[in-house]
Amino acid sequence: MTDVRTALVIGSGIAGPAMAMALQKAGIDSVIYEAEPAGSHGAGVFLTLGSNGIDALRVLHADEPVLAAAFPTPAITLRSGTGKRLGESRTGRTLPDGTTSQTVKRADLYQVLHDEARRRGARIEFGKRLVAAQETGGGVRAVFADGSEASGDVLIGCDGVGSTVRRIIDPGAPRPTYAGLVGTGGYATGVDVGIEPGSYEMIFGRRAFFGYALAPDGEVWWFANVPRRDEPAPGDLAAIGGEEWRRRLLDLYAADAGPAVALVEATPDLAAMTPVHAVPHLPTWHTGRMIVVGDAAHAPSPTSGQGASLAIEDAVVLAKCLRDVPGHHAAFARFEAERRPRVERIIKWAARINNSKAAGPVARVVRDGMLPAILKLTADSKAHRQTYDHHIEWDAPMGAPA
Repeated sequence: MTDVRTALVIGSGIAGPAMAMALQKAGIDSVIYEAEPAGSHGAGVFLTLGSNGIDALRVLHADEPVLAAAFPTPAITLRSGTGKRLGESRTGRTLPDGTTSQTVKRADLYQVLHDEARRRGARIEFGKRLVAAQETGGGVRAVFADGSEASGDVLIGCDGVGSTVRRIIDPGAPRPTYAGLVGTGGYATGVDVGIEPGSYEMIFGRRAFFGYALAPDGEVWWFANVPRRDEPAPGDLAAIGGEEWRRRLLDLYAADAGPAVALVEATPDLAAMTPVHAVPHLPTWHTGRMIVVGDAAHAPSPTSGQGASLAIEDAVVLAKCLRDVPGHHAAFARFEAERRPRVERIIKWAARINNSKAAGPVARVVRDGMLPAILKLTADSKAHRQTYDHHIEWDAPMGAPA
């Protein structure tokens, strides 16, 4: 029988509300504490939820509101900067009812998950920036920047790549790895991109990477990944105004085939340019009564299309472990044993794609020559099936770690 009855969930992005819903399903009460004020979750542009992420949401009976805010994008067409079609990459598998991977605005996904968690009675406290946490014998106490405190049986860090909980668990934990890319994006209307709604295309441009998808209402959602060797210092990217970034992007994509220039020109407001980070291997996921999940423990680059899906899977699996494995120490160990091999395999795969985004002239020729054959070989590979066919059976009990 579990010794956990209450949990402090730190962070309310994607992992936090999913964690609260999964804990509730396991019979555990929780409160979510979010550092930012209410209504400030507008960062980023859009993301893809793989079929495995949709399947994990279905375990929580939370898939329908997410699907209502998203649209299907079952595959991505890859092109070179000259416009040559390099091949197609599936973004997931097809679930038994025909549902495929979905693309959704990040802000909409946040809102939908928040609303669903609250509808089920979850409490979310905003403006609660965690500054310290310590065990108190029979529990754990969190201290926030406003001077308030909270106590529970366990503390779960769902606070993303820049996780405070990760540093509290292990002050010597490695910093997130800079991927050599900075990114922005936006939404444009009135641009004919020559593809059908639901189509998703990515271009290995001569100087930068570009991706875009056509939503059912005709709006084009796009993102840009720009190589930058040195990691930006805090504030460096924000100090460059949006119009200057627009000018730079227009210059970067000027020689490429495709609609990048037209889309950048037609976008009223560019998303903030941010560096791309990953957490490829975190030695310590948990200590005592504290644990990290999602991007706080194992952030893949956005290239994987798996960050959100893996975070939702984590929430379901950790709740099962806390439900079934006696003692929080053993439950945390069982969770790590179950999740680490899967997530680190996906992270390594995504890192290889990131390297191809920043390829030099010679590597670009090699990549464009080899990629069509690679895409054909991996279209239905074991790794592809392992990633997207992953299913969590809620009613199957979790055993103690071997």
